[in-house]
Amino acid sequence: MNQSKKNKMLKSKALNPKKTSTPTTQIKLKNTSNPKKTSKLKKQYNTITYINIKPTRESHKYGKLSFKDCPEFTPNLTPKEILQMGSFGGTYFRPLYSTITHKNYENVHTEFPNNWYKNLDITKYLTSNVCYPKINTYKVSAGSSLKAWEDSNWIRAQDPYGWFQWYCRFYVGRRSPDDERQISRWLNYASEKRGRFRRNLITKCIKQNKTYDDISVSPVIRQGLQQWGYILTLSDFNLSKKNM
Repeated sequence: MNQSKKNKMLKSKALNPKKTSTPTTQIKLKNTSNPKKTSKLKKQYNTITYINIKPTRESHKYGKLSFKDCPEFTPNLTPKEILQMGSFGGTYFRPLYSTITHKNYENVHTEFPNNWYKNLDITKYLTSNVCYPKINTYKVSAGSSLKAWEDSNWIRAQDPYGWFQWYCRFYVGRRSPDDERQISRWLNYASEKRGRFRRNLITKCIKQNKTYDDISVSPVIRQGLQQWGYILTLSDFNLSKKNM
């Protein structure tokens, strides 16, 4: 190649420099989220953070709870009420080994307010290694084992105890990337429109011609709903009955 051609090539490169590629992480952060498909909650809380916003509640007994940043999530039992009413056979916050995080845990309940456990025997109602169904509200056992939850891929490392641990933390202000999934699970379980177990309970009460609070109707479903933050109320029952 003669000198004249070399000079032309060098001049061309100087006028048209090769573009520097954007780092992959920047491309992902900027381009992979589709605003039409990404929920407001997921976009707002893509890392673990804490907010100082307490949920509000309808004034009547077991009124719906409202979370300002997530209006579709409307349980009607607080974490404190779930525990005080008798749930999980006393075992929820027991010491355990997580196959998800490969760590041992104990005394996890101490991160939450002490008044949640007022007048409760901690060793029997919270941290027992033995399940006592008779201390549950409906005197029955409800729910799957931790192993079943882990095997079903329902547990995430941030909340190795499961949904109720997530709910306790969400209630006191923690927000995380897993909120959307956990709220979706609640919507499918206990919400007005999508809650299959809530609808199941109401349907059984109607078919058996029983009142909404007759505990002879599906005590296991009632216990399960309680552990997911919901108790059937007369107003909810009448509304669903009207729409059926």
